[in-house]
Amino acid sequence: MNSSARFATIKAVEFALPKKILTNEMLCADFPAWSVEKIEEKTGIKVRHIAADHETVSDLGVLAAEKLFANHPCSPDKIDFVLFCTQTPDYILPSTACLVQHRLGIPTTSGALDFNLGCSGFVYGLGLAKGLIETGQAENVLLITAETYSKLIHPEDKSVRTLFGDAAAATWIGSTDDRSVIAPMIGPFVYGSDGSGGENLMVPHGGMRHPVTQDSCILETDDDDNKRTKKNLYMNGAEIFAFTLKSVPKALRSLLERAGLSMEEIDLFVFHQANQFMLEHLRKKIKINTEKFHISFTEYGNTVSSTIPIGLWTAQQEGKLRHGSRVALVGFGVGYSWAATMIRWPS
Repeated sequence: MNSSARFATIKAVEFALPKKILTNEMLCADFPAWSVEKIEEKTGIKVRHIAADHETVSDLGVLAAEKLFANHPCSPDKIDFVLFCTQTPDYILPSTACLVQHRLGIPTTSGALDFNLGCSGFVYGLGLAKGLIETGQAENVLLITAETYSKLIHPEDKSVRTLFGDAAAATWIGSTDDRSVIAPMIGPFVYGSDGSGGENLMVPHGGMRHPVTQDSCILETDDDDNKRTKKNLYMNGAEIFAFTLKSVPKALRSLLERAGLSMEEIDLFVFHQANQFMLEHLRKKIKINTEKFHISFTEYGNTVSSTIPIGLWTAQQEGKLRHGSRVALVGFGVGYSWAATMIRWPS
């Protein structure tokens, strides 16, 4: 590639949170057998933000996008494609991306697309945006990741209620106008999927395979005294942990090989912010120095597809990102699905 090549780059990131919060102290009131210290030690999380009953992913996504437009030199009329990543859409149909396009006043000449992915969704979204921009289909892409998993969680299921928080992030991806850029600012990419593990992180009822019936509302209790119904989120934590330790190191090695880089040449690693237990095991297994391994879930919890963009925002605020910083991004989880990419941080 030469200096006249067209490259996609992340130009700005913002995020939005619901006002309602769920603290460890509040969880202890519901689960007296657990202490504040035990929850924090196990998860690394202190606070989660929880969507109100009337609050949906489009509401949070619009808030995040409005912050993006207010704080950066981008406006709705500049956007010509909306990518919306969520697993808790406002409706089965129409596409939430179309509703958001209308609410934000983005031109009707823009494209709008929903895609259903969880913890790997942001990296997949970057891949889609890069393809749209570098093939000349779009100039500016608005990538929104938004999730309200709290609406899927049974209040008596501490296995997932302690982990997940609601949030949305809005990322502006455009073509760079920096003539000194002679290499991709986003990429290469590594993708993976293994549907054999789909049942280990799932809402069993509510789709077309198993519509909601009276049986869907029967309360069940597992061996750890977690209660849920078939229309609630279920997670097999042990299997998810095993999948993560197997897939993520391989994906990162593959990414480094494709990029022609060593671990030492990476300035920052931003992984999906699942929980402290899982991330610390990954960090030690891959042998990443703590100062290069960004953590950002403490005040937000696991916000699914928004953890990586929130991580990028917080890393920038903490001064960890400079112009040209090489950042390795790795998302992994529900599906099973995983994805990794390399980005260069813009000025």
